[in-house]
Amino acid sequence: MTDRKLTFLRRLGSSLALWVVALWIIFTGSEPGFVILIGGLSMVGLWEFYVMLDHKRLPNFKIIGLLCGALFVAGSFYYLSRQGPDRAHDFEVGALLLFMLIVFARQMFQRTRDVSPLETMAFTLFGLLYVPWLFSFVTKIVYLTPRDATGHVTGHFYVLWLIVVTKFSDMGAYVTGSLIGKHPLVPHISPKKTWEGFFGALVFSAGGGCGLLSLMGENLSLLNMTHAAVLGVGLGFAAIIGDLAESIIKRTADVKDSGRFLPGIGGGLDLIDSILFTAPLMFFYLRFVVGVA
Repeated sequence: MTDRKLTFLRRLGSSLALWVVALWIIFTGSEPGFVILIGGLSMVGLWEFYVMLDHKRLPNFKIIGLLCGALFVAGSFYYLSRQGPDRAHDFEVGALLLFMLIVFARQMFQRTRDVSPLETMAFTLFGLLYVPWLFSFVTKIVYLTPRDATGHVTGHFYVLWLIVVTKFSDMGAYVTGSLIGKHPLVPHISPKKTWEGFFGALVFSAGGGCGLLSLMGENLSLLNMTHAAVLGVGLGFAAIIGDLAESIIKRTADVKDSGRFLPGIGGGLDLIDSILFTAPLMFFYLRFVVGVA
């Protein structure tokens, strides 16, 4: 078997396994499942971020960052599920302030020269904002809408819509760019991405959003076709930015993939890089445009 076929089979196996797990958690609305899936991907992504920094010998407090990240993920789930969004917001602000104090306090015991203290603190704190904080918006969407009469969460179908639209954007960029891509988008960051792929991503994400809404309209009652089209285009754009953002980090760290967590795909951060930007956009769209309280 050739390396190309082996890579394809590994990618196919990893993708199928992920979709089976994700769809089971979403359709059952399993809150423990969401904790494991979202929390696990957050911590894997944060670990990979710090490992990429280590690969380039960029200073960071990896252990402190991971401990703070775990506290943030656990606290977000607790306050969103038990106390409500207002208390969760207070927790997040307080946690980020605490993390800054911890990182500054840790730096005081580190003997360093020139600009490395600032670099160490900046890289450590950026990792916390980039991965667990941005990814926590998926959790916010799960708990954004009120529970049903039986006490089950109702936001999980909006998470499914978010994931499908985001992945349609990735697929549209790949398919369109491969078939007709000729004009480089940002060659200094990602040489293979093209303007044709960019517009293909927007078309695919809008189409995927409208298509899934037509199939699952009863479970997505807050959205109409106008919302699906507009938000689909917005999520497609955000997905591209998210993918390019990780490309900047990988290029800086001089690595091809963020890790080897998923055979044939790469790291956990490679899997969620687009969602890190699409989830916040969808959350705020539902809050401020759709008007979810």
